[in-house]
Amino acid sequence: MIECFLLFIFLFILSMVLVLVSFLLSEKTFESREKSSPYECGFDPILSARSSFSLRFFLLGVLFVVFDVELSLLMPVVLSISVGFSYVGLISCFIFLLVLFLGIFHEWREGSLNWVI
Repeated sequence: MIECFLLFIFLFILSMVLVLVSFLLSEKTFESREKSSPYECGFDPILSARSSFSLRFFLLGVLFVVFDVELSLLMPVVLSISVGFSYVGLISCFIFLLVLFLGIFHEWREGSLNWVI
């Protein structure tokens, strides 16, 4: 019983020391003008808020997110088919891919994937 209490005290003191060390090491310094500006990437904070945003860039970003989510949804289907083969899983996988290919074909025909016009 006493060993458990000593272990608890040791872990508590160790965690407090680690919190104190991380607090001291993470102190932020605002010595440079770039670090204290709201746009650390180098944009001028006054003019960049008023500039127009490319809608094609936004649309391509949305397409990237859609196809990124598609991969995360498709991976369990592929793994379930490889573990135990079933025709229902295979057909649902093909229907899922067909819908995605129809969507990307529509975006390509619409011209949303073209950067330069």
